[in-house]
Amino acid sequence: MEFLRDLFNLMRERKKWWLVPAVFVLLLIGALIFLSSGSAVAPFIYTVF
Repeated sequence: MEFLRDLFNLMRERKKWWLVPAVFVLLLIGALIFLSSGSAVAPFIYTVF
């Protein structure tokens, strides 16, 4: 969690707010892959990427 805090501080101090959507999408994709890795949906999600 320290990494996310540092990333947020970097975006706040250097006014890099355009990074917020990119970080959000990457976290969302990572969570989707992580949560579906043990299910029957996993082969279909991996073919999308």
